[in-house]
Amino acid sequence: MLVFLLAGCFNPFAPELDNNLGSDGSLISDQKNIEGVFQNLQYAYTFKDTSIYGGLLDNGFSFIYRDYNLGVDVSWGRDEEMKVTHGLFENSQRLDLVWNNIVATTSDSTNIVRSFNLTITFNPTDIVFVDGRINLSLIKNPAGRWMITRWVDESNF
Repeated sequence: MLVFLLAGCFNPFAPELDNNLGSDGSLISDQKNIEGVFQNLQYAYTFKDTSIYGGLLDNGFSFIYRDYNLGVDVSWGRDEEMKVTHGLFENSQRLDLVWNNIVATTSDSTNIVRSFNLTITFNPTDIVFVDGRINLSLIKNPAGRWMITRWVDESNF
């Protein structure tokens, strides 16, 4: 009798639906505010979704990082960024992106520096931890969506 009572109260294999997905009930933002850009970046990495990721990047996008081995800054455009990100998404088992504090921002929110932690699991014995900051330049497109025009990677990787 006790088994039937417990079975009716809680089933760990059929948890209740979480209705607190976001302020508008969606995991994906319309990017009408700055936080929506970060929300969509996190979604794109979590679900390895290049469609959402590509929707964040302006056509004139550029990515810049420091190659410490060569002592130079390396940059590429939107097409190369999509190829690199697609490769990361395809070759990793899991990506966990956590946004931390906004370190700096301009008064019009067109430039934001924010810290992050990224855990890349390629397989159970190959896990990479990346900590750092991103320095984003943003513009609003004609539809009122914030788009990333420049991403400067200030991570430890």
